[in-house]
Amino acid sequence: MYKNIEIIAEVKIKSPFGYEAQKSWEEFFDVACEIGDIVAIHTDPRWGGSFELLARACKLTNKPVLAKGIHPVDDDIKKAINCGAQWVLVVGRIPKVFPEHCIIEPLEKDELSKISLEFRVLWNARNLNTGDRKKESFAEIRKLRKGWLCQASFIKTVNDIDPEANAVLVGTDLVSFRDSLKRR
Repeated sequence: MYKNIEIIAEVKIKSPFGYEAQKSWEEFFDVACEIGDIVAIHTDPRWGGSFELLARACKLTNKPVLAKGIHPVDDDIKKAINCGAQWVLVVGRIPKVFPEHCIIEPLEKDELSKISLEFRVLWNARNLNTGDRKKESFAEIRKLRKGWLCQASFIKTVNDIDPEANAVLVGTDLVSFRDSLKRR
């Protein structure tokens, strides 16, 4: 927790946008468990994840675990919950199962108005099609979305956190983020 903002620490060893980790999955997992209020584990192989890694991580930590991935069908959500995840990220759609365990990531700001307040929402500053930064700032999105809202992507240090966020998801720069926490 940083200034009452939850830290979701993501274990990521690669991305489809050219990122390749210099540390192992296990090393990132240790850092995620050290600083995260929630540990995020990828289920999507494009980010170096799998449901097997999710199940393994759920057994290795007592912290809540977020299954991070696109999860295009409700069966993916059920599978993640069965692996032990407390939270499941769902991208670009509203699921019909386990709404109390889902965090919705809209692809575009226009989708925000379709997401009821029963859901937690993650605003990813990265465009998942191109890897580029979206044009909307987190502050702009916060004005449109009441309720729980998580800031994600392009977060390198605690200085990048918007104070209006309820949570922040940190992945690519997890180690430098941890180091900035220690300096506070």
